Amino acid sequence: MPTKEEIFEKVQNALVDALGVDEEEVTPEATLVGDLGAESIDFLDIQFRLEKAFNIKIPQKELLPQDVLTNAQYVQDGRVTDAGLAELRKRMPWASLDRFAANPKVQDFTNSLTVEDLCRFVESKVGAA
Repeated sequence: MPTKEEIFEKVQNALVDALGVDEEEVTPEATLVGDLGAESIDFLDIQFRLEKAFNIKIPQKELLPQDVLTNAQYVQDGRVTDAGLAELRKRMPWASLDRFAANPKVQDFTNSLTVEDLCRFVESKVGAA
């Protein structure tokens, strides 16, 4: 079972390789999109690299539940509803969604995810020590 530090190092390496950013830029607080410049296509590369680094399988909707963000039941006028936020929190207990919840524009969702969120996601998959 990897430690939290080992998980961070592997996540950091995956992000450096996938996004072409410097190691120093990949801090726990850095947002994947805003700070590190990840685009939607990059999330597939990140997912692949995490699967390889940790020998885990990540179903696509588990890391980024796009089905919630495109569902009229959860989105109105380009904003995630309270029901949508509840569904995101249920599916993504590892993500800190408070900042996103304050202004839940669908287009801003991926910019709310941080390196620390990604580390917590991996911890939930591998059971970190």
